[in-house]
Amino acid sequence: MKVDIEALRSIEREKGIAFMTVIEALESALASAYKRSQAEAEEARVVIDTGSGDVTVYAQELDDLGNVVREWVDDPRDFGRVVAQTAKQVLLQRLREAERENTYGEYSGKEGDLVTGTIQIHDQRVTVLDLGNAEAILPYAEQVPTERYEHGTRLRALVIEVRRSVKGPQIICSRTHPQLVQELFRLEVPEIADNLVQIKAIAREAGYRTKMAVESLDPAVDPVGACVGPRGSRVMAVVEELSGEKVDIVPWASEPAAIVANSLSPAKVTAVYLYPEDSTALVVVPDYQLSLAIGREGQNARLAARLTGWRIDIKSETQFADEQAAFQAAYERGEIDEYGNPITADPVTAEPATADRVVTPTAEG
Repeated sequence: MKVDIEALRSIEREKGIAFMTVIEALESALASAYKRSQAEAEEARVVIDTGSGDVTVYAQELDDLGNVVREWVDDPRDFGRVVAQTAKQVLLQRLREAERENTYGEYSGKEGDLVTGTIQIHDQRVTVLDLGNAEAILPYAEQVPTERYEHGTRLRALVIEVRRSVKGPQIICSRTHPQLVQELFRLEVPEIADNLVQIKAIAREAGYRTKMAVESLDPAVDPVGACVGPRGSRVMAVVEELSGEKVDIVPWASEPAAIVANSLSPAKVTAVYLYPEDSTALVVVPDYQLSLAIGREGQNARLAARLTGWRIDIKSETQFADEQAAFQAAYERGEIDEYGNPITADPVTAEPATADRVVTPTAEG
């Protein structure tokens, strides 16, 4: 009995399955078929010569513990139609399992990478992307509420998880993850791909706005300019991929006050007062910049807080000056100490009681 080695090679090329995996799958299929056709054989193993295609069947006799006690070469002349069909079914099953394992192996190492697919299925619960050799799932929770997913549209997504399942690997993707923005900039900005510019932090409200802080490792490279690109071409390519989502790019700074001020861009900042004990930053801006610093429904301030890790309280110069004047007046009346702590009168002397000194906030402008 012989098999067509060239036909097996074609399976290797078409399915992308290793040749020895195809051989092992066929050996297993023929062994299963042989056991069904030969009543006297309790077990069998099949060996295929990878050069000539010759098939050798070793029939086996087992003891009560399942150990092989006798083995002999058999030469079945005719497996029969039913047995041949069994061999075909087993072979196809083994090949499908090998394909699934190959696909899992390919994508399990791609968590955090971008994939590009074509939208095949879209409903209220899930969107399915055809990646060519696999399908990826875009769950509802990972979809951007402002985007429309239409059948046949090509879409980039971030792989966040790869799971094993009986139907093959489940590739879970996201369009909302902040790292999606990072990977898109890596594609568009050579300086990021070459590690001349680093993305230090990202804060995102998917579909609406992203803030990204960047730092250059080369003094000759402007990190913000590199990400924006000539005439804004690079950032606009990312914005287009994100369906019009706004992207603010700000320079990273090692000093907390400086990065807090930068994070509120495009608003201009007059001064930053830091309260390290509770990670709060009081930011003073010109009166005409107050609404810009806060943003629509507080979005600019909210994203700045996420980007920096500081809780940010924004006041206009007029508000700050009025509060400082009220503070000074209360201090002069003896109602508060120099740090704003209330002072209670001593019941014996009726003199204001003094408070312990505390650390003053740092201020930078």
